[in-house]
Amino acid sequence: MHQRWADLFFFHWRVDPAEVQRRLPRGLTVDCFEGATYLGVVGFKMNAVRPAGLPPLPWLSFFNELNVRVYVRAADGEPGVFFFSLDCDRWPAVKIARAQFALNYRHARMRHQAAGQGFTLDCQRAGATANAHYAWQPAGPPAVAEPGTLGFFLAERYNFFTEKNGRLLRGQVHHAPYTLQKAEVLAWSEAPVAWDDFPITQRPPDLAHASPGVSIEAFGLVPAHA
Repeated sequence: MHQRWADLFFFHWRVDPAEVQRRLPRGLTVDCFEGATYLGVVGFKMNAVRPAGLPPLPWLSFFNELNVRVYVRAADGEPGVFFFSLDCDRWPAVKIARAQFALNYRHARMRHQAAGQGFTLDCQRAGATANAHYAWQPAGPPAVAEPGTLGFFLAERYNFFTEKNGRLLRGQVHHAPYTLQKAEVLAWSEAPVAWDDFPITQRPPDLAHASPGVSIEAFGLVPAHA
């Protein structure tokens, strides 16, 4: 699959590693940075999503996403992410992603738009009454995160793990390193975290970044190494 992720925000909270670990499939362990575990809420626009060799389709290939994720390692030490949920506003994309990638995609009403010098994203998951509202403004110089830094640890993840029929699977993406900026948080919500039954922290994000985006190649699932 080819696609472009655009106008991203990354909001992160430090959380209890034991709380994360007990929710992971067998074969995954929490990945920590200097002893800290992070839960991320990440929102962006998905543009020109299509299989390799085919053009994007109007409407179907352009949508929004909001995901709740944590940082993990497989038994062989391979780093990646595990998604508690991925909200999306194109129901065909939800069905395809659930079937092909065994990910917990959920259909939602969403709106991502520019607002002054920043952006807003609104998400209301089907069946939920709360609206998750985010507003952010990129601040500071853009730069590629250096290996060994917290920014690199959080953003430069090229594997995701999921479970299907009791088997741990790995998916992979390729992209150039993110150009990251610190972000000023103008509005935030923990509604998606609560929708996923994870204890909410009831405080603003500990870290906030923004990125103009990256072009992505996404590959199919393979068994994760035991």
